[in-house]
Amino acid sequence: MIIGRKKERQLLLSLLESQQSEFVAVYGRRRVGKTFLVRETFKGRFVFQHTGILDAPLDEQLSEFRESLYEAGLGESPLPKTWNEAFRLLRRLIVSKDTAEKQIIFIDELPWLDTVRSNFIRALDHFWNGWATTRNDIILIVCGSATSWIIENIVMNYGGLHNRLTRQIHLKPFTLGECEEYCDFLKLGFVRKQVLEGYMIMGGVPYYWSFMQKGQSLSQNIDRMFFAEDGELVHEFDALYASLFRNPKIHIAIIEVLARKKSGMLRSEIVEKTHCPDNDRMSKALKELEQCSFIRRYTFIGKKKKDALYQLIDNFTLFYYNFVQHNVNGDGCFWTSQLRTSLHDSWAGLAFERVCLLHLDQIKKSLGFSAVISTAHSWHYMPKEKDEKGVQIDLLIDRSDDVINLCEIKYAQDLYTISAEEYERIRHRMAVFKTQTDTKKAIHITYITTYGLSEGGYSGEVQSQVTMDGLFIR
Repeated sequence: MIIGRKKERQLLLSLLESQQSEFVAVYGRRRVGKTFLVRETFKGRFVFQHTGILDAPLDEQLSEFRESLYEAGLGESPLPKTWNEAFRLLRRLIVSKDTAEKQIIFIDELPWLDTVRSNFIRALDHFWNGWATTRNDIILIVCGSATSWIIENIVMNYGGLHNRLTRQIHLKPFTLGECEEYCDFLKLGFVRKQVLEGYMIMGGVPYYWSFMQKGQSLSQNIDRMFFAEDGELVHEFDALYASLFRNPKIHIAIIEVLARKKSGMLRSEIVEKTHCPDNDRMSKALKELEQCSFIRRYTFIGKKKKDALYQLIDNFTLFYYNFVQHNVNGDGCFWTSQLRTSLHDSWAGLAFERVCLLHLDQIKKSLGFSAVISTAHSWHYMPKEKDEKGVQIDLLIDRSDDVINLCEIKYAQDLYTISAEEYERIRHRMAVFKTQTDTKKAIHITYITTYGLSEGGYSGEVQSQVTMDGLFIR
């Protein structure tokens, strides 16, 4: 059963009606469900399928490619010595299939086939441009977890494959609503608060959620998966970054320093804290982490591009650095022991904020202005005088209908109460924002909480609010 992915499935199925050969790239982070989507959509209709092998040398890759050709019906064939020879064998296989149906070729983990000095991309280019495009019945689907490699070598290729890709699918993690649907399918019996907390830990990666066992609470599942000696996700962090980046040392160094700074860091600060050179390698690593949705790059309203901040946005990575990394004794009940501690509460507030940033579309729908053109921003003000207070606003939604939503994001175990001190801070932020930006738009105070605001007090001063339920809108 495929949860969600309706648009992606429709796109893939539309290829069967195409009047030309189609070259499709499906990419996204490890374990997000790329292979499952393609295989479940076409249900074994492939004329040929193959999966690359991580860190295997050229001769082993070619040998396994020939084995896949044999299983697809080519029969005995000599071992190809180059990728050009391998693709010639693939052409021979397809020609031998005397059928009027579309010939679907699926090559999974494509980046792993591109070993050093293998000339794989050049051979793929020749196969597509020199042969497949002369026909109208080929559907070539390539897939890979190394998102940055796919983007650089396939999507944004400026060589022979430039503009040859006919379709692309960037498969993203599940939303909260899709995770809820998956939990129902697994018969976990979770309420929305538990689904939310699971998302704060694992994000929307379907593979991680697949290890959840019915009959166990969320805490029991997390202890078993992350903290038991043989837990399914104990070593996932190392495997995740190793599979995405060929030399992940600098990527991990960047992630480690960003995990310690809630609001993010300037590039100069990252260079200083990581002790890594400020060169092209640093630029490439930051770009790749952003392409893989581990970090986001953003600027405050009124700031220049060079002042962009980099912020860790991946919930799984944030959870790893807050808890998994510290479980040095292999305590299988580590997570349960951390519940309601100051460390847990601090992490929960930050993780909930990240979930909200990943569900801006749902927030806009819940507030009733999804059809209005709007952009999301952060903003801060550094005081010029010593006795002046600085201001930082984590989320502003700037709308074309002359309204700006100033959003306060609060994770709570029950209805949230706005104290007098907190309301004064909000009023101060709003006043400073209006003065410094000279905005003529109306400022609406918006609270995003788990269960909403308690009545009375200062709740009447809030123009709008979004509860946890609003984040589950599909």
